[in-house]
Amino acid sequence: KQKHYYSAWMVYEVGKNWVEADADTAEAIDFLEFYAREMFRLAGPQPVTNEPGEENGLQYIPLGVGAVIPPFNFALAITCGMTVSAAVTGNTVLLKPAIPAPVIAYKMMELLEAAGMPAGVVNFIPSNGAEVGQMMVQDIRTRFVSFTGSREVGCKIYADAAQVRPGQKWLKRVIAEMGGKDAIVVDEGTDLDDVAAGIVAAAFGFSGQKCSACSRVIAHEKVYDELLAKVVERTKRLVVGDPADPKTNVGPVASIKYWEKIVSYLSVGKTEGRLMTGGEPVELEGGYYIAPTIYADVDPCSRISCEEIFGPVVAFHKAPDFKTAIAWANNTDYGLTGSAYSNNREHIEYARREFHVGNLYLNRKCTGALVGVHPFGGFNMSGTDSKAGGYDYLIQFMQGKSIAEKL
Repeated sequence: KQKHYYSAWMVYEVGKNWVEADADTAEAIDFLEFYAREMFRLAGPQPVTNEPGEENGLQYIPLGVGAVIPPFNFALAITCGMTVSAAVTGNTVLLKPAIPAPVIAYKMMELLEAAGMPAGVVNFIPSNGAEVGQMMVQDIRTRFVSFTGSREVGCKIYADAAQVRPGQKWLKRVIAEMGGKDAIVVDEGTDLDDVAAGIVAAAFGFSGQKCSACSRVIAHEKVYDELLAKVVERTKRLVVGDPADPKTNVGPVASIKYWEKIVSYLSVGKTEGRLMTGGEPVELEGGYYIAPTIYADVDPCSRISCEEIFGPVVAFHKAPDFKTAIAWANNTDYGLTGSAYSNNREHIEYARREFHVGNLYLNRKCTGALVGVHPFGGFNMSGTDSKAGGYDYLIQFMQGKSIAEKL
């Protein structure tokens, strides 16, 4: 009933345009529905092999107290999904909202309270510093940590949680999603207009502030120039401005901290590639704006091809053949999402086998995972491959208890 109210808060607080905000709210609703229905299944008897003369069973029980540390970029959807997955499995939650998005998280808390969530199950702990999050991770009473955010912070959480401190009687679990450096690979013989539309949407939606965003395009040399021209032309038509204006395609980045990081990479990009469009901040009132930026003829080992920028910046690479393109796509510490466009069945099957990412999309863009349809989580430095919105996600917040009784 209040869908547009929550979307409006995301437009106001983190600068999503209306289309992106509406999708964010819709995903939050999907998480609530999906995890609730999944818990009915997991709360019942689980399948085990029968042993004559015994009555055997397996049941899942909660872990305990969990620290939930969500990101700003899906301020309602991911915050909601991470929180309710931990709560619906019977745990209590310490929720530390993302620094740029405390109000949206608080509005979710109001909703949980109105829906009848018992007091003390989900505990709202806003904080501007790292000390609170570190305390939550290190405290011996915390049983698990659910985190989505940067690689740097995720690795520190992983290391902190691994230390067994005096009085601690369990090994903590970490469910982590830590970003990506996602590539779209384009073969010869594809519909380049369709591909260009997918690249622009995946690269510049929410100003590129998605761990699934396309930040690299690796195109076959036979289509490289034509595809580059089409993507540049579409990018130049994007409207940068106030996210509350329905005509806006690209709003501001979430804070000056992220703006400064992206601007520093714009300077790096100018030394590593040929600037095709953008490359500069946009001077507008009321926010920190970056022009959608494309660099061409970039070396696949360059900084802007290997380091996560988390902004509206895309590097184009010209590959001599499809297999080389896939090898370049894998040339990263991350492994979250990726796309391969091809009309060659052999190449599609090669990408299916060899493109090493947790979420692979064939002949479609690399963003837009749907709850229950595309379980989400990545390989390598993209995290623990948690597969949010998948049918085995909730098990990570529980422990299995096997019970056998001799008859």
